[in-house]
Amino acid sequence: MSGGNGATACRRLAGMIPRYATAHTSLPAQIKKGLLSEYFVLYLSVFYLLVLGPFVQGLFSSQNVSDVLSNMWPLLIIAIGQTFVLITAGIDLSQTSVMALTSVIGAMLMAAHPDPILFSKSPLWQVILFEDGGLFAGHSFTVGAAIVVMLAIGTVVGLFNGIAVALFRMPAFIVTLVSMMFFSAVAIYLPKSENIRGLPDSFTHISSGSLGFLSYPFILAVAVAVLAHLLLSKTLYGRRLFAIGINPTASAISGIPTARIIILAYVISALCATLGAILYSSRLEMGRPTLGSMQFIDIVGANVIAGVSLAGGKGKITWTFFGVFFFVLLANTLNLLNLPFYMIDIVKGLVILAAALLDVMRNRAALQSQ
Repeated sequence: MSGGNGATACRRLAGMIPRYATAHTSLPAQIKKGLLSEYFVLYLSVFYLLVLGPFVQGLFSSQNVSDVLSNMWPLLIIAIGQTFVLITAGIDLSQTSVMALTSVIGAMLMAAHPDPILFSKSPLWQVILFEDGGLFAGHSFTVGAAIVVMLAIGTVVGLFNGIAVALFRMPAFIVTLVSMMFFSAVAIYLPKSENIRGLPDSFTHISSGSLGFLSYPFILAVAVAVLAHLLLSKTLYGRRLFAIGINPTASAISGIPTARIIILAYVISALCATLGAILYSSRLEMGRPTLGSMQFIDIVGANVIAGVSLAGGKGKITWTFFGVFFFVLLANTLNLLNLPFYMIDIVKGLVILAAALLDVMRNRAALQSQ
């Protein structure tokens, strides 16, 4: 009787060992699943809010929530443009210079009564900028024409980058780094480092106006995000873009017009940067020659931590949205904690380093799960 009970107990114990091992080994599998989840950054943002909420005063106030959302929309548009380039395994360092250049030229075209003392030495004085106002100032088409010119400038910069990368086979990092340096310098040179004020109310209303309870920046950001999502997920161009990012050689051999696809990606990136410049310039009520100079870390960091791989071939607009939300939230909480600017940059740098490491871990986990 006792022997039978002992044998039964041993069998039960033996039966428990596999179950325990299975439960124990499921933890790495759960971690892997979490890393590969496209909602990982959203979960991270929620966790971040829950942890810091009790310690950061005013984090959930209506004013702070409004500030976070208003900061999200232009950054989201710019980051979406960067997403297209990153999918090709490239990078666009020139987005911030496009923002500065288009902000300056657009403001010069619209400005009313610029100060001759400040701008008479500008190379564009008496060309598009006059003592009684910019070239388009005072007309019914002022804002629309200036925005068209801004978008055209962005398109030219994007074409330059795309052609250099796709047709001349130059490294994207070098090409866009040179573009950033050159066009940033031009943006400072044209107004002689001065901010350009006196923009029309119809332009500054872009950032503050709304359609019902929906702000114009929100509507524009959603429109860009929806169009970008459809372009990436529902069109032949999107499929080809991912194929180029995964294997450009195989894509070219299979007949995909790789040069045209890549050039368009850089044009989209520059156009998104221009739209961001329009929103920022409208909110600041000026053209600023250094606009966006400190934002590149947020643009790329938001994409990388969201899962848009630096190796190319992987990315989604929803991921970009989550990444932008996290970075705007991070910057907001660091400011609320009254940290010095250098400490904020240190934290952001560490976060991007962690995001790059996370990208490597995700790629390894994805390969192991195949």
